[in-house]
Amino acid sequence: MTGDYLRAPDEIYAQSFATVRAEADLSGVPAPLRDVVVRMIHACGMVDIVPDLRWGGEVADAVGGALRGGAPVFCDCEAVRAGISARHLPAGNDLVVTLNYAAVPALAAQLTTTRSAAAVELWRPRLAGAVVVIGNAPTALFHLLDLLAAGADRPAAIIATPVGFVGAAESKAFLASDAYDVPFLTLLGRRGGSAMAAAAVNALAMGAGE
Repeated sequence: MTGDYLRAPDEIYAQSFATVRAEADLSGVPAPLRDVVVRMIHACGMVDIVPDLRWGGEVADAVGGALRGGAPVFCDCEAVRAGISARHLPAGNDLVVTLNYAAVPALAAQLTTTRSAAAVELWRPRLAGAVVVIGNAPTALFHLLDLLAAGADRPAAIIATPVGFVGAAESKAFLASDAYDVPFLTLLGRRGGSAMAAAAVNALAMGAGE
């Protein structure tokens, strides 16, 4: 027998978020992003990510306005899309993943890059005003930033928490330099992941629907 443990879903939910708020120092986080940061911490179990979070522009307002306006949400992988709660999207927004499109392998070979980066090329026609969410692939973020530096249409906002040991820290540092004229939210360093990126979108979507 495992003994006594908390079983009531509502109590588990409430206690989890109360624990995050008690243990994380949110004093430096702007009010519109506090619920977002709480949900990101809840998704990874690490209250110590707060000092490594970076944001630029009015990212909460930018995401909320884009979602209410029906903008598509571009995701770098299926895990990000699966983690976003469609019921919270205020305008039935499209959740778009192009990674497995038939054209991507040949495009990756042509561009001599990863499939994740090549998939970003397919976002171009609808990139203006979109919400971009990258939770897995640093090369997707690198390629997006290269497109923006070359004059591509600006998305409404970028939420980027790619994870890993090669390129993750570097790609997010480029985004955090705030040189791309796009509101953003990111987590510096190697840590990140699709669950954190999706959690941020869910929190912002719920705020947009209020």
